[in-house]
Amino acid sequence: MRALVQRSLKSSVSIKTDGEYKLKESIEKGFVVLLGVCDTDTDDDLNKLVDKISKLRVFEDENGKMNLSIADCNGEILLISQFTLYANCKHGNRPSFIDAGKPEYANEMYEKFASKLKENGITVKTGIFGADMLVNIENHGPVTIMLDSDELLKK
Repeated sequence: MRALVQRSLKSSVSIKTDGEYKLKESIEKGFVVLLGVCDTDTDDDLNKLVDKISKLRVFEDENGKMNLSIADCNGEILLISQFTLYANCKHGNRPSFIDAGKPEYANEMYEKFASKLKENGITVKTGIFGADMLVNIENHGPVTIMLDSDELLKK
């Protein structure tokens, strides 16, 4: 499981409906999390990433140091499904997405991921799995961190 975490001052997601993008959700200070799932991901992968994101200290304290978690600063998360995090560009110039999870399983894990974050007391807003989305991200810093459960669990 892969999560691209971006610290944000303001972000939103719009969904394409009848040829037009319509605003679905927006957040103020917090994280935009782009989440990619593969078929070998388990609850251990999910729980490790949820725990890491919930405790990640990248928000500035009163001294300007990255020392606060999302809970410490009452931040929100905008969670977006992102199968392209599993793009394989080893051969040719057109990416292969064969390593991305099958849609049914990936959607199940995506929904479970959102629920687990909420259980940690974090406000979570989501896009729509598999939809054509327009994501606006005001990346603060910029701070962008790639988390891979395989690396965190040393698989």
